[in-house]
Amino acid sequence: MAKAQTQFVCQNCGTAHRKWAGQCTGCEEWNTLVEEQLVERKAGSRLPGMAKKGGKATKLAKLSEQREDPVSRLTCNMAEFDRVTGGGLVPGSALLIGGDPGIGKSTVLLQVSAALANTGKSAVYITAEESGAQVRLRADRMNLADAPVELAAMASVSDILATLESLATPPDLLVIDSIQTVFVDALDSAPGTVAQVRSAAQELIGYAKARNTALILVGHVTKDGQIAGPRVLEHMVDTVLYFEGDRGHRFRILRAVKNRFGATDEIGVFEMTELGLMEVTNPSALFLGDRQSDVAGTAVFAGMEGTRPMLVEIQALVAPSSFGTPRRAVVGWDTGRLSMVLAVLEARAGLSFAGQDIYLNVAGGLRVNEPAADMAAAAALVSALLERPFDGGLVLIGEIALTGTLRPVGQTDTRLKEAEKLGFERAILPKGGSAVKGGSLRLDRPANINALVALIREG
Repeated sequence: MAKAQTQFVCQNCGTAHRKWAGQCTGCEEWNTLVEEQLVERKAGSRLPGMAKKGGKATKLAKLSEQREDPVSRLTCNMAEFDRVTGGGLVPGSALLIGGDPGIGKSTVLLQVSAALANTGKSAVYITAEESGAQVRLRADRMNLADAPVELAAMASVSDILATLESLATPPDLLVIDSIQTVFVDALDSAPGTVAQVRSAAQELIGYAKARNTALILVGHVTKDGQIAGPRVLEHMVDTVLYFEGDRGHRFRILRAVKNRFGATDEIGVFEMTELGLMEVTNPSALFLGDRQSDVAGTAVFAGMEGTRPMLVEIQALVAPSSFGTPRRAVVGWDTGRLSMVLAVLEARAGLSFAGQDIYLNVAGGLRVNEPAADMAAAAALVSALLERPFDGGLVLIGEIALTGTLRPVGQTDTRLKEAEKLGFERAILPKGGSAVKGGSLRLDRPANINALVALIREG
């Protein structure tokens, strides 16, 4: 008879420990070890899932002889969602979506299920966190109650699979909300533990691959913003999406961080309304809608999110500090990047930010990650320090080097075309690089940070 033993597994990284400890030795997080049961097997015995002896051999083929089967994607007529997934859901694929509580994960997936069901496809929505009546209330609020979506409230994986097998045909879309709340009956550990999440995901993904069903799993996130549970969960699925945004803002960003069937740098922009999440087809106009161009400390940056150009406003505030150590607060940008830009402005341009509190914000709740925003951030900081507002029709693009030189970035023509479409009249770009087609835009091309500061002084 197998001997029951226990081990302590970290719920953050999955590292197993022989005894309980306050801190995990794998990820150095505190209070993340949870006791789990494991079964000690006899020598020579086979664990569940291990290959049997005498398996069937498969003939190998050269890579050049492999033929790619055409894939018919499931499009739900939500352009922003289809954009992030690479053109629609791939049958037989597994997608994991994570985000903060209340950000809108369940809302957007209910909309996706309803939109897909309205096209004639079959969609099954399994909720393990709410009752069917609660989901119906949300559907009523979003005017989706008449959508032909099959709904059930259950948490046992065996019950879920038995229910799906009882259907006449496998569903085209299966949504599990959420993977941390479903459980496998054969395990004694509580739902949400590493063993339960891994086993439940493996069972559901196996069903989806065998039945050619597109599977969407909702994942909880930790306080650090990472999807809770073992890291292997993100390796098991084909696509990982993160829902970003501040609950105080009405904008939501759906970002792909892994996609085996499309690009990983695409985003979808949504706006939270009373009727659910509405698509934003022109994010640049929305992010710049309430902009005041006659205020010092603001600059417009033309960025790229995947293949989409996007214009956002970068705001800066420089105020005398009442403390011995000035504050440096950043929202939507890298704090280390701000420190570098300030150091270049002080060392190369002769500006002094000593004794000043500095606040930098990317308007609208968007997070900017590319170095091409250096010039716009520097321009906003200098404008706030000198109290010199910009011309309202100005956009900036470029990277700042530690030497004080300005470096060109890629896809400049696409960025400028978006700025021209939104009515901008002037652009400041780094000198050098390939030829740029500015269209009707007037181009200023400083070579270094001193020339940029001189342009700001001139207005």
